Amino acid sequence: MTLTQLHTFVLVARLGTVRAAAEALGVSDSAVSQALAVLRKHLDDPLVVRVEGRMEPTPAGSRLLGLASQMVALGAEAEATVRSVQGRAQELRVVTASVMAEFVASPLAAAFDTRSGGYEVSTSVASTAELEVLVANRLADIALGPAIGGDPALRLVSEPVLRAQLVVVAAPSLSLAGRPLGWPWLVDPSAGDEHSATADLLRELAVPEKRIRVFGSHAGAWEAAVAGGGVTIATAHLVINQLRRGDLRVVPTAVTPRDSPWHATTLRPEIRSPGAAAFARFLTTPEAMAIMRSPHAGVVPSRFRPPVYVTIWN
Repeated sequence: MTLTQLHTFVLVARLGTVRAAAEALGVSDSAVSQALAVLRKHLDDPLVVRVEGRMEPTPAGSRLLGLASQMVALGAEAEATVRSVQGRAQELRVVTASVMAEFVASPLAAAFDTRSGGYEVSTSVASTAELEVLVANRLADIALGPAIGGDPALRLVSEPVLRAQLVVVAAPSLSLAGRPLGWPWLVDPSAGDEHSATADLLRELAVPEKRIRVFGSHAGAWEAAVAGGGVTIATAHLVINQLRRGDLRVVPTAVTPRDSPWHATTLRPEIRSPGAAAFARFLTTPEAMAIMRSPHAGVVPSRFRPPVYVTIWN
């Protein structure tokens, strides 16, 4: 029995599918299945079984899950200790929701690197449910996105870092009649994440799938809305320039405008990594606030770090 096998089991049990675990680990589905099979054989128990499309722990798997999570956490701490003794840069793994990955992850990482140094910063993007699992299981040090961590057993803390508001916007020339469920909706990829704010709004407005078109990015959906293709959901301060120029207008609905603050989620202070603590403090500085409020200034090429897309939404 190895830490890799236990880590694989924990992710399958937490995320609910072999594919999601493979994407989080950056390996193939077959590698996850093989590691899980070896652990099942060693412990003589299925550990997880499929229930209505999700992998759920067996009674023995449920007992193992907490202990395995602790062992995986200790393994991560051991690796960090060795890196520190060797004088190597400490890893700082930042995982974000899609809108933050697209607009603020790279400039925030660059600014933090300039200010602090000594950290090897990487950024990636994940679905809302995966943000929680990745931080809780030390595959990421800090998550930027919605508030998460409702389960006390996961030992997570979510702290607000920026006030944000979701609005529905459209081109001034677009004529809209009837209820929102009949409008053409142009949305970003997070619409496929059932726990995302975009998916929540579409459900609350009862928008049928046939009225929705998904684009590869938030900016792509907004550009299509500027061209008059339909309405879209946007973070208000990120489309402020389009609103000021008159390229877009806010379209009130029964559920918008809606407060949707950005949060930083880490392990509890007594067990979070030094890098996570340093980055969380950085997020409260005027420099970080300015980047999150207006990320459009960009960064120099040598400091540009595009987010790594480690997941797809089912």
